[in-house]
Amino acid sequence: MFCYQCQEAAKGTGCTIKGVCGKTDDVANLQDLLLYTMKGISFYSSKARTIGIEDSEVNNFIMNGLFATITNANFDKQVFIKKIKKSFLIREKIKATYVKNGGTIEGLIPSCATWTAQTEEDFERKATLIGILSIENEDIRSLKELLTYGIKGMAAYAEHAFNLGHIDNTIHAFMQKGLYATTRTDIGADELVGLVLECGKFGVSVMALLDKANTSAYGNPEITKVNIGVSDKPGILISGHDLKDIEELLKQTEGTGVDVYSHSEMLPAHYYPAFKKYKHFVGNYGNAWWKQKEEFESFNGPILFTTNCIVPPSESSTYKDRVYTTGQSGFTGFKHIADREEKGTKDFSEIIAHAKTCKAPIEIEKGEIIGGFAHNQVIALADKVVDAVKSGAIKKFFVMAGCDGRMKSRDYYTEFADKLPKDTVILTAGCAKYRYNKLELGDIGGIPRVLDAGQCNDSYSLAVIALKLKEVFELNDINELPIAYNIAWYEQKAVIVLLALLSLGVKNIHLGPTLPAFLSPNVAKILVETFGIAGIGTVDEDMKMFMPELQKN
Repeated sequence: MFCYQCQEAAKGTGCTIKGVCGKTDDVANLQDLLLYTMKGISFYSSKARTIGIEDSEVNNFIMNGLFATITNANFDKQVFIKKIKKSFLIREKIKATYVKNGGTIEGLIPSCATWTAQTEEDFERKATLIGILSIENEDIRSLKELLTYGIKGMAAYAEHAFNLGHIDNTIHAFMQKGLYATTRTDIGADELVGLVLECGKFGVSVMALLDKANTSAYGNPEITKVNIGVSDKPGILISGHDLKDIEELLKQTEGTGVDVYSHSEMLPAHYYPAFKKYKHFVGNYGNAWWKQKEEFESFNGPILFTTNCIVPPSESSTYKDRVYTTGQSGFTGFKHIADREEKGTKDFSEIIAHAKTCKAPIEIEKGEIIGGFAHNQVIALADKVVDAVKSGAIKKFFVMAGCDGRMKSRDYYTEFADKLPKDTVILTAGCAKYRYNKLELGDIGGIPRVLDAGQCNDSYSLAVIALKLKEVFELNDINELPIAYNIAWYEQKAVIVLLALLSLGVKNIHLGPTLPAFLSPNVAKILVETFGIAGIGTVDEDMKMFMPELQKN
């Protein structure tokens, strides 16, 4: 295997024996192979689209397949074998439809558009030939992987929007156009750079689509205090990102005597008005995804993964028989809750029955954390925020969105937040917030110094807020705002968020705790020279770099 799609790639270069995430070599190779066959589908679907053919089955298959290959989403070997076999059928169907409607196939035909096999041995042999390192030119490889990882993140957000009935076929068209482009041997660096930037543009589109899907279904997030203690009833802990799943779980647990707790990236569900009516949605349990091994033990009840962020349990863990997956998440040995039928709902009766047999969670902390500062809420406070900036009460905003992870070097973000001057405000989204959202950082004239917009996709809210401030202050350039960007990344959804920010013209983003291993020196140079992308240093050095006035102290 070779995989370097996440921040924790072994030795900062790539995992070659087993993924740091826990992914085994056979699963890694099958994921590469599924991506390969989806590129073959994209070859034909992109051609079919030129003559007006839009195939929803193709769109959904590729969207789901891409999501399943994101870091920490699915570790189940059999899932990928089934998807690969189905991909051949999907590919031949769209090819036949294209030809039947007068389409012709000329020019270079990538091997992924013709290869087929059925046995696991055939899959294993092919996987050794089509992995990441099969592209010899490191710059072309780097750009193709950057584009691919952006598309993977895009697919995750598109699926969440799809689950709420919101679809934008132009997003599907770009995902397939981009996948097809990565098969081309005649494509150069300049064209790939253009596609990467276009990927960022569609990143903005998909996050706007999901924002519309979430808010139209559940209302605009509101300032909310979330309990981090526990009740005396048995509970279900729901993790991941999918709000449709939590809606259906809350409906089905109502009146059963079973409480529901959010975990990690599900914390922002508490901010939506539609979920406040469920009194048994009692709070948030635990911290970011990487602490789940210890926190799942003490929770006592069943855990439901709706998307990525699974950490494989150890052999000695007592909770592994209490874990359920659904959607594109999966792990061998975990029970999987089937997808909803069209216009139907998922059946959570088994996990609810399981919860009733369990003890209440063990309390690991007490208190409340505050969030709900998405763009609608912050814009409602715009006058107060603007006045604080004009008066000098707020000197600077720091966007510290993104992902958390288990590396010790991520303590940097806790220390950085803690050392920020009292006249600064942190804008955050994603699980990176768990590094500092429980610190006592206070407020500025009633404005909390940590404004949590929500999940990683809600980084879109931070961009909307920045654009609104640009308008209010009548600035010509978003980079003239008193906003600095110190972002943590982990996986592919962070990649699409980064590309989206770049497409909006944001420059001088600092990315850590390490720069992506998939950036070749030349590609990294392009990002540095064009957009001012940089890494992080020590907290004290970076503090003075972001706020030169501190040099005087």
